Amino acid sequence: MRWLGLMVLMVCASPLVATAQTGVNLPPSEPYVPRLGDIMNAAQSRHMKLWFAGKSANWDLAAYELRQLKASLVEAASLYQGIPVTNVTTMAQPVQSVNDAIEAKDGKKFAKAYGELTIGCNGCHQSIGRGFIVMRAPDVSPFSDQQFAPQGKP
Repeated sequence: MRWLGLMVLMVCASPLVATAQTGVNLPPSEPYVPRLGDIMNAAQSRHMKLWFAGKSANWDLAAYELRQLKASLVEAASLYQGIPVTNVTTMAQPVQSVNDAIEAKDGKKFAKAYGELTIGCNGCHQSIGRGFIVMRAPDVSPFSDQQFAPQGKP
């Protein structure tokens, strides 16, 4: 019986502990809104993973990372009105070009489209006064714990 009481206490207290650990004291009625920097850090990670997946011709992973990257951009634009809508719409063509290259499983086309996507990212940063944030194709993967080559390939 004492064990059951301890379990109930742990279950009830765990959300309080989790909230206390975040350092955020939001009223219960306020929804959590991620900081723009956190959304963009996730986008940066997806941008890098997209590159390594495409470079490794893992088209399924590249398609997945592109969808995740696009979702991050949409989330940023929908949550933060300071991002001009034109910045989001100008990203549509580079995203579509990357998607087309992935569907064609064309590495050369992918590299070109990824470069255009990266130019679009940097243009957006410039237009909102964050030109000091400059993206590029990564040369060394920070994701040493992930295999980018498709299964069955070294």
